[in-house]
Amino acid sequence: MKHIAFANHYLRILKISGTKQIFIGLILAVAFMAAPRTLLAAGPAPVNLRSAAHFTILATSTTTTTGGGTINGDVGLSPVGSQGIPPAKINGTIYNGDPNGVAAQAQLDLTAAIIAASPAQLPGGINAGAELGGKTLVAGVYQSPSGSYGITGDLTLFGGPDDVWVFQMASTLTVAVSGRVILTGGAQARNIFWQVGSSATLGTSSVFKGTIMAYASITMNASSTLDGRALAQNGAVTFNGDGGSLSIPAAPLFIGIARTRTNATVVLNTSPYFLVTLQSNPNLSPTNWTTMVTNYPATNLWTFTDTNATPTATKQFYRAFITMP
Repeated sequence: MKHIAFANHYLRILKISGTKQIFIGLILAVAFMAAPRTLLAAGPAPVNLRSAAHFTILATSTTTTTGGGTINGDVGLSPVGSQGIPPAKINGTIYNGDPNGVAAQAQLDLTAAIIAASPAQLPGGINAGAELGGKTLVAGVYQSPSGSYGITGDLTLFGGPDDVWVFQMASTLTVAVSGRVILTGGAQARNIFWQVGSSATLGTSSVFKGTIMAYASITMNASSTLDGRALAQNGAVTFNGDGGSLSIPAAPLFIGIARTRTNATVVLNTSPYFLVTLQSNPNLSPTNWTTMVTNYPATNLWTFTDTNATPTATKQFYRAFITMP
């Protein structure tokens, strides 16, 4: 089943009239009524996963399950391995040593992401102790003093929707039975990254948020859930949990438009490797939206030229949304 991200967090509508640019949307309408303020993201920049971004599970040798729940997102193995998760449990595409090299490229991009999140590239990580349970942490880079992280009880991450957390550990990540990662203040799972030097284990009935980038294996035990990704660089992924879903990507955002006498060029800032749909409408009638193009952009900036924006088309509205597995 496909899920379409189509709410005011995801939807931006742009109107062109003559040569003017007018941005219209619920978020802007709210901003006009609120007191002026500047919001700045805290923590480092998000880790660029590139083509690994659309995988919920990525492994090298084996994927297995003993009755786990549904996976929303793609599953990949590279090179060819033992893909033991039934296709009926996967709302996405399976890439098992695929001839087009999708999973192989994702593994290369995962390696680059692990390096980018490492202490060598993000030095000076905060020492919050090796046990994260019972703590509330704001955005930033955290480095385990012992090389491993454990979560017993609840770890609360407090921050805004654009704040970023990176957790660095030279060895293991272990989430205890019923351990939870809780997000408050608008924090988003898409902005949480766990750089694991060896293996990660999510305990029975645990609730986890963020992208696990593990050098070795990843194990999700019974009744655990994952809002993020389980990406293993050199090992297996065992999925015995109740569910694994890709984190909701950031909303497509109109960042520019150039109008000529014959066309209009629309520029979007969107999440790479996710299906984006661009639609147009001459009068904002709910029944007049027409799809102009769908695409899987490989970069954040994506450009489309609307040849229907002619001199006789005095008004044109646009909206864009992302469709996820």
